[in-house]
Amino acid sequence: MRTRTIVLILTTAIALGVLTGWFVLPDRSASATPSLAPGATASSTGLRSSTPKPVGGAVTDRNLLTAAEFGKVGFSARIYTRDRVGDGRYANAACAGEKTLGETLGGPGAHFRGLVTSEKTDDTDPTLAVNIKDQVAREVVADAESPALARNFAQRLVLEEAACQTEPVGHWVYGPTHTIDVAPGISASWLGSYAGDLNTTGSAPRGRESCGGIAVLRSGSHYGVLEVDACLDTAAMTRLVRTAVTRL
Repeated sequence: MRTRTIVLILTTAIALGVLTGWFVLPDRSASATPSLAPGATASSTGLRSSTPKPVGGAVTDRNLLTAAEFGKVGFSARIYTRDRVGDGRYANAACAGEKTLGETLGGPGAHFRGLVTSEKTDDTDPTLAVNIKDQVAREVVADAESPALARNFAQRLVLEEAACQTEPVGHWVYGPTHTIDVAPGISASWLGSYAGDLNTTGSAPRGRESCGGIAVLRSGSHYGVLEVDACLDTAAMTRLVRTAVTRL
């Protein structure tokens, strides 16, 4: 008798709930994503937002790519990491011309990171491999002290590299500019590199994969240039550049 009464009560409650819209089944996902108390924030409770935030202030080694990131995009050789802080040349001597960040943007306090497959590096700049074939990548990152200035620097750097999209037949050339928007204030532009034997029209060949390339990075007041000498295709470059600008 008691069992029948309990069943009748539950059945009636469910029916009333359906009719009134007040009966709510428990959310199975509720335990996976804890709710925040009124006035609490993700940072105050130890929860992290999945959306990157623009950064600023002094650049540290943690703002630069690691050797492990290249393994994630398929580069299997052992990579040595070499760092230094100061000024120095970047980019390509045979197109836009090698310049220092000081000459281009007026700031000497940059972090340089060379990723190489040999321990033999330049005596005057340890981020450069003695043999260019041993250079996997090189990243140069600095703080412009304001997001507006970093945006201006990044735009100028992209325009400088875009000049290499048109070159005489037989000369290496950059392909179209790819843009990656991670979040407001965090973006990157990269151009794939094509060897001279693929340049038969004065520009990058259509329908062919690029082989490495160069990227311009910006996050808040930080900006940088990432040169990738390793022969990475479009998918690998896109993933690597996104990682680089998110770390920036």
